[in-house]
Amino acid sequence: MRDMLLIALYAFAGAAAAGLAGAAALRLIRRRSLTVSLAVVAAVAVTAMLAGTLAVAQAMFLSAHDLSVVTTVVAMAAVVSMVTALLLGRWVVARSRELAFAARSFGDGGDFTAPDAPATAELAAVSRELAATSARLAESRMRERALESSRRELVAWISHDLRTPLAGLRAMSEALEDGVAADPQRYLRQIRTEVDHLNDMVGDLFELSRIHAGTLALSLSRMSLYDLVSDALAGADPLARRHGVRLVGDLVEPVPVEVDGKEMSRVLGNLLVNAIRRTPADGTVAVAAARSADGVVLSVSDGCGGIPEQDLPRVFDTGWRGSDARTPPAGAGLGLAIVQGIVEAHQGRATVRNISGGCRFEVTLPAAAGT
Repeated sequence: MRDMLLIALYAFAGAAAAGLAGAAALRLIRRRSLTVSLAVVAAVAVTAMLAGTLAVAQAMFLSAHDLSVVTTVVAMAAVVSMVTALLLGRWVVARSRELAFAARSFGDGGDFTAPDAPATAELAAVSRELAATSARLAESRMRERALESSRRELVAWISHDLRTPLAGLRAMSEALEDGVAADPQRYLRQIRTEVDHLNDMVGDLFELSRIHAGTLALSLSRMSLYDLVSDALAGADPLARRHGVRLVGDLVEPVPVEVDGKEMSRVLGNLLVNAIRRTPADGTVAVAAARSADGVVLSVSDGCGGIPEQDLPRVFDTGWRGSDARTPPAGAGLGLAIVQGIVEAHQGRATVRNISGGCRFEVTLPAAAGT
């Protein structure tokens, strides 16, 4: 038993010396290739075995022949270990270089394509993460391009919509200033109308900027959806009468919701104004509200004739007004974007779909607690 302990101590001492030397070597070459590190690890393993063997042989006074046999065996093991380590290192480095080359593609704006060659579990995991990151970057680039496109459209349409009333205001003010206005009171009323239109446009821009900046502060309170719809219908009735459109709100359940009354009134007002302006004379705009599995669904249906399928995904984009909406009566293309922003701030969602003869905008809101 005592001899075995001595053998173990001598072997450990020799192996520990080789291990310390290997650790120092690995620290010095920590920035070098993985192939070199694996070669050092293999060399440390063989050297530790050889050092332990020599220490034990020296203590046990082995014969020269026996010592040479042991040394030869260890040397052959060292050769095999070194070759295996070098081959493994070169294979791993090659896979790493292929992965690095593939990673450059999505860094330059392309899509990441994982190398076809087999790799270690760790490199495969890195490859999957790079593929997921590439997909997220592609989505981000698409959103950025869509946002930039909508911004350009918004600037162009706002510039167009501002130019027309400003030109009219200038002409009417010059006519009043020169005293050539046949009916000054009519001119003043028209100026007031144009100023109100510009004020509404500025208000929409301010509201949209708050939504995009995330500074839209909501003051939630419990109220009946029936009351909200009734007030919105009463406010939109004069516009509906001027356009010869009939408003219907018979299918509104008195469902309680927790919303910001002012902001939700703006949502309903924008949806109703949009529906009335798109519905031809003698048409009908219907409002309905009911419970659903997702919460509370408020819908506004119009008789616009439907929206082209390719345009449906863009309806709520900032500045979108459709291919036939190029004049001020269609608005600045901000109303529906504001609707979506306010609804999402309430943790809800806004959608649109075509129905027979028109389209239906649906706003889904969370149900009030305790209902």
